Amino acid sequence: MHLRTYDTIFQHPVSHNLKWHDVRTLLGYLGDMVMEPNGNLKVTRHGEILVLHPPRTKDVAETRELLEIRHFLERSERAAQELIEQESHWLVVINHTEALIFRTEVRGAVPLQIKPLVPVENFRRGHDSREFPSGKEKPAQNSFFEPVARALQEAGQILLFGTGTGTSSEMEQFSTWLKKHHADLARRITGLVVIDEGHVTEPQLLAKAREFYARAPLTANNEAHRAEHEPVLA
Repeated sequence: MHLRTYDTIFQHPVSHNLKWHDVRTLLGYLGDMVMEPNGNLKVTRHGEILVLHPPRTKDVAETRELLEIRHFLERSERAAQELIEQESHWLVVINHTEALIFRTEVRGAVPLQIKPLVPVENFRRGHDSREFPSGKEKPAQNSFFEPVARALQEAGQILLFGTGTGTSSEMEQFSTWLKKHHADLARRITGLVVIDEGHVTEPQLLAKAREFYARAPLTANNEAHRAEHEPVLA
């Protein structure tokens, strides 16, 4: 019943066979509904509000009213998706040879693995950085980091784990690259943490990431917390 009513609301061309009773039942199922003293019906869903005046007929007769309901559902669904994205906690473990991407709140999930087309360390050993004009990106860096950035498009908060510091740290290089090429993703980074990758298991990495998020529940607009002084060790 609810699905049929929902589909009718979004039907093209506009349906003139939509009953108010069915609409109210659907909205009461999807959101919080209260009757106001003046007889209006107020529906709240994911922070969005719709006010319905008492109907004059048993059907939703006016196109304007149907479009208001449709737009309310669209707005509230976008708000719900944004809330999910903001609350999702992602972990990227990155080094010169691969990037592993985890959703820390999803138990038992297999991480997404991304490898550079050309091993970054081989590229760096074989080429002097002076060969590249000022301001130009090394091809290996773009070919590695861009797929990682694409995989993070739906991420909420992003925590980076990596080894080394400065130019020897792929984590640092990725963070700097994001600020230049994907500023929206860079703003979602909540922390950069140095790890001893050879002595930490995957469950330990996830446990440390969950501990970080529980201890420092930062939003995507906060400045990233750098924890090089607290390396993750076995």
